Amino acid sequence: MDRTVLVLGASGGVGGETARALLRHGWRVRGLVRDVRPGLDQGVEWVSGDATDRAAVLRAAEGVAAIVHAVNPPGYRDWDRLVVPMLDNSIAAALANDARIALPGTIYNYDPAETPVALPDSMQRPRTRKGGLRAEMEARLETSGARALILRAGDYFGPRPGNSWLSQGMVKPGARVAAVTCPGAPGVGHAWAYLPDVGESFARLLDREAELPRFARYHFEGLWDADGAGFAKLIGVALGRSVKTKAMPWWALPLAAPFNPTLRELIEMRPFWQHPVRLDNHALVAVLGEEPRTDPLEAMGTTLAALACR
Repeated sequence: MDRTVLVLGASGGVGGETARALLRHGWRVRGLVRDVRPGLDQGVEWVSGDATDRAAVLRAAEGVAAIVHAVNPPGYRDWDRLVVPMLDNSIAAALANDARIALPGTIYNYDPAETPVALPDSMQRPRTRKGGLRAEMEARLETSGARALILRAGDYFGPRPGNSWLSQGMVKPGARVAAVTCPGAPGVGHAWAYLPDVGESFARLLDREAELPRFARYHFEGLWDADGAGFAKLIGVALGRSVKTKAMPWWALPLAAPFNPTLRELIEMRPFWQHPVRLDNHALVAVLGEEPRTDPLEAMGTTLAALACR
């Protein structure tokens, strides 16, 4: 198999870590980016283009064996208008090259009140607009005729902060952590996914292309915070001191939401902080032998250093 892969979103969180992992695994990696500029990862063959431009995606994908679709509209702007057409462009490129398309999935496809433990084939009943779009994206992949790989994971954290609950709702990047804001209801578990481990999982799965079904779905369990308090405690341990915790002021968010699209997205996801959704990873472990796991303390330390919170 020609080991060339196109990564859309290679300068971002999950796309960037997946690109790094694929380079380590010996893949030739192309990265489609709006602006080729100094400071981008060395080793990646950077191609200028926009994921909303089908012609640009088709040009960048010529001759590839895989396409990682890890791109989102910047700042969640025009999400509902752009996210599905962007995926359609990647599907067209995958079909044109007989390539496998890989999509990072989420827990938002599920109704959190009904799905405390989610298997890859659990019924999808999204309660949110974003969850509905995620379910539509997966359905388009399944019916497209392209070889597809979906890896669902919980909320991301890692050395490429991006749009994450940790960096946008729990701590303030660039500042000393005086207190950690906890979005979850007391005692409610929550799933977290360390980005380098997700990227490594994608690389190991793509290495096993010949073993995968034509349409493959797996769950990445990641770091399971069983009572909703462990993640905040881990932040304090990584900082080497105790930190205070405070509840998320959900009542105040709607006041600023009309002027902030990111806040509107956070508010919509509140049910996932009121009900636990744990991802069952048995199918992933059956293929890989194990789920890639970085020591949680090391993962949190690296993340806080990237956020300049040390």
